[in-house]
Amino acid sequence: MSSGTAQHARRAPAKGRRSRPGPAVPAGGRARKGSRRGAWTPWLYLAPALVVLGGLLVYPIYQLGLISFLEYTQAQVSGGEPTTFQGFANYAELFRDGEFWNVVVATLLFAAVCVVSTLAVGCALAVLLTRVRAIPRLALMLAALGAWATPAITGSTVWVFLFDPDFGPVNKILVWFGLSGFENYSWTYDRYSAFALVLFEVVWCSFPFVMVTVYAGIKAIPTEVLEAAALDGASTWRIWRTVMAPMLRPILVVVTIQSIIWDFKVFTQIYVMTDGGGIARQNMVLNVYAYQKAFASSQYSLGSAIGVVMLLILLVVTLVYLRLLRRQGEEL
Repeated sequence: MSSGTAQHARRAPAKGRRSRPGPAVPAGGRARKGSRRGAWTPWLYLAPALVVLGGLLVYPIYQLGLISFLEYTQAQVSGGEPTTFQGFANYAELFRDGEFWNVVVATLLFAAVCVVSTLAVGCALAVLLTRVRAIPRLALMLAALGAWATPAITGSTVWVFLFDPDFGPVNKILVWFGLSGFENYSWTYDRYSAFALVLFEVVWCSFPFVMVTVYAGIKAIPTEVLEAAALDGASTWRIWRTVMAPMLRPILVVVTIQSIIWDFKVFTQIYVMTDGGGIARQNMVLNVYAYQKAFASSQYSLGSAIGVVMLLILLVVTLVYLRLLRRQGEEL
């Protein structure tokens, strides 16, 4: 064999030789990379909603807090005077006002009664829906949804007419039953009867949400559980307290928080039914009080400070409520 042939023979195997592979990537590393990419996937889906919420919620709250630290009245709005930074002066003025603290107490008490009443009526009617036949159930659902869909200003106007001292049918019915003290009785003249009237309207337009939500939760409870409790001789109240309520706890948490938020910031019902806060401002709540300060008195910075205080109170109440549930060992 010639030398050229020998050299070719020695080089031939080198052509088929494969390149040495690089270091192998552990399977766990690839899994971690995939999990990191997967962790961002939900945020990508939520990004459009977060952008919208940022524009509709975060920016207004920022502006509300900013104005609360400024001197911002009609003079600054019209450009007659420059806007100046006041620090916590608006909050100091607000906290020195005795009327503010009276309104805070009235708002907390009124909201608490509204929340308890709304939950009681909604849960009771939800249980009733499970006990009646199809046609009464449908009628009750339609009536409740009609109340829920009615605008607050429309419902408030209707309730004011129902309890009108001269033409309202409620007073006439009460007098017909022998309660002569209600003849030409003005429900909005006395502070507590005016709050009671607003309470009726708030519960009327709020209980359908609780009723429908709790009813849907009850229908998800296995019928065997409820039948076993009934066979053991448990009453309706005992079945609700020991069987339904514990199983509906997550739903009750949601409707309770929603009711706290809605009832704490009631505005339309108070403003319409008591004509802006009642006689001598006796039926004032924080939302109406902020409106009076900001727009009736043109003290926009004080109105903004009241709004910030309302936001903080709602956050504290909600967090305390959730913390109490966690202490009881509830899963949220």
